[in-house]
Amino acid sequence: MCTGLSYTTKDHYFGRNLDLEYSYGETVTITPRNFTFEFRQCPALTTHYAIIGIAAVADDYPLYFDAVNEKGLGMAGLNFPGTAEYKPAADQRTNVAPFEFIPWVLGQFETVEDVKTALETVNVLDVSFSQAFPVSPLHWIIADKERSITVESVREGLRVYDNPFGVLTNNPTFDIQTFTLNNYQHLSAYPPENHFAPDVSLDTYSRGMGAIGLPGDLSSASRFVKAVFTKMNSVAGESESESISQFFHILGSVAQQRGCVHVGDDGKFEITIYSSCCNADRGILYYTTYENSQITAVDMHNEDLDGSALVEYPMVKSQHVLAQNSPAGQRPPNMTQPMDATPTRT
Repeated sequence: MCTGLSYTTKDHYFGRNLDLEYSYGETVTITPRNFTFEFRQCPALTTHYAIIGIAAVADDYPLYFDAVNEKGLGMAGLNFPGTAEYKPAADQRTNVAPFEFIPWVLGQFETVEDVKTALETVNVLDVSFSQAFPVSPLHWIIADKERSITVESVREGLRVYDNPFGVLTNNPTFDIQTFTLNNYQHLSAYPPENHFAPDVSLDTYSRGMGAIGLPGDLSSASRFVKAVFTKMNSVAGESESESISQFFHILGSVAQQRGCVHVGDDGKFEITIYSSCCNADRGILYYTTYENSQITAVDMHNEDLDGSALVEYPMVKSQHVLAQNSPAGQRPPNMTQPMDATPTRT
């Protein structure tokens, strides 16, 4: 399924795990300010904020999975099967198709508060991009440096929830996910105290026992609890290296490994296709892929953001290993030499 995350140290970071059994050929995609976004019902955006994120590009249109604009606003769509319900076009409403929702939001708005106001008139259309890209049942996390919200189009209409956790997974609906956290309020990063039998000496025989009962399975409900616990107890320094490392560790706590989630009779398994982390303040997108745990970075400000053509970077999917003490002629493929590989000998 998926996990979305908003996290702030000195800077604001936004990203997600994309968990699926197949790839859409996604790329790191930068949309400059003068690329024209055509919408099915809304007026086109001929100029807008520049956007960086991960998208499947079809017919020169970026179908963003997750993205951040140059003002630091981030948005990601996560699978919401059986619960998402889109609507027919409605008069006096802002009719936005699900595949264009991220560009529509990130192209125009700077803050979550701006988005919340605009959402009062939004109707999410039951319209697919094409036959090759049918309608995907989604809900969304939208975040800036100060706050996050969850947006769900369901049978009752469009629901917008404040999201104080900065975390989103999949089903059930966000209000139920949030209520379920009441069952875990006794968990702690600290060693447990003996309230079970205070007059009996019980042994704290291992570190981490304060979190006994924290879900460890890969269901969306359990991943929500695990990701919230990990993020809310997470401690990181303010440097870029410490911040992005911690962000990827939080996502890693709910990553999916091949073989653990079987999704059919054809031998397919759901895996974490990629993990993304964008420094929303600086416009630098970092990512890893399932076969490549080395962090790769793309800086939107190294491109012409006043241009009109999409910029795409294929995602690096083959594993890259740092060969710390292998001579150049003996290094296997995809191994690189560190800048300083001189050992210290004593």
